[in-house]
Amino acid sequence: MELLKEINPDRLAPDKISKLKPRQAVRAVIFDQNNLVALVYSVENQYHKIPGGGVEAGESLTQALARECLEETGCRISVFGELGKIIEYRTRFNLKQESFCYLARVLGNKGQPDFTAEEIAKGFMVKWVNLPQAIKLLSADRLSDYESGFIRPRELTILKKAQEDLTIY
Repeated sequence: MELLKEINPDRLAPDKISKLKPRQAVRAVIFDQNNLVALVYSVENQYHKIPGGGVEAGESLTQALARECLEETGCRISVFGELGKIIEYRTRFNLKQESFCYLARVLGNKGQPDFTAEEIAKGFMVKWVNLPQAIKLLSADRLSDYESGFIRPRELTILKKAQEDLTIY
């Protein structure tokens, strides 16, 4: 899969990168029947993100993507394209995260997300907006904590790549 971006704010050298714990994650730009994109919004931290998350032991990338999208949006999906991958070097968590990014469509009707107790406490909600609006929302997000400093550049890269690859925008 094509490398879209490396996020390395601490400018780690290769010898330090090799000591980080690897984590695989998946993300999807999900379109509904009206070509609106799903964003997950955290009221507490005031940032938007694309549906996705970590790959669990024994899961394939596509299985993890289907599970994460169902949990975070309440929607079953059909993948119709690859966007690429993004690597993040998160020194505070001793983590090298590779996010594999896809394009997907909602299958059937939209359901309700199944947020964790922590996500509910942070005021997570799903917003459906057009792709240019999604880019605007993410561009306007404040970087309020360490994690959002990775989320915003990652998600903007993914959304802009989706916009480049699709002819509907």
